[in-house]
Amino acid sequence: MQLILASGSRYRRTLLEQLQCPFRVISPDVDETPGDGEAPAALARRLALAKAEAVFRRHPDAAVIGSDQVATLDGRSPIGKPGTVERARAQLLAASGRTMLFHTAVAILAPGRRPIEECVEVQVRFRPLTPARIDRYLALEPALDCAGSARCDGLGITLLESIETTDPSALIGLPLIRVAAALAQLGLDPLAAPADGATP
Repeated sequence: MQLILASGSRYRRTLLEQLQCPFRVISPDVDETPGDGEAPAALARRLALAKAEAVFRRHPDAAVIGSDQVATLDGRSPIGKPGTVERARAQLLAASGRTMLFHTAVAILAPGRRPIEECVEVQVRFRPLTPARIDRYLALEPALDCAGSARCDGLGITLLESIETTDPSALIGLPLIRVAAALAQLGLDPLAAPADGATP
């Protein structure tokens, strides 16, 4: 069965490559506007499923992975990708000494199977950050395409005090522990023995 990642994110593509399952990447066309009063976790779940469905409709014989991440600070409005250094600076100043919560949802659709849906929470505690430290960081690693403006897989890790989660890769954009378990259910486990029981 063909595997498709319904995402235009280079981070999710790199993460999925770690599982060593061949896959295609197709970017879905999905409106990501939050609904009125929609909770962050519910928004992440809805968008993950919508992305998977958008691609699955065109490729109904494939297993399709959709994912979305919504970050909030103190439960307020979702924090998006900054896009500019000015907005990145504002995000980091606001996060200084506080906890940012990331909701990373994944939905997997496959022919003849019930949808597999998961949402993983990640609590990220930021160190107290001075404006000068923030500016030095952004000069070295702008991280303009990362919600929260701190790349945990890069220099941004130096801005953090702690990360609490059951699935560490969820912070980067795709909960690989959950995805690996789901793919095994679909017969796409790269470590499974060959069908005849022989070892590779």
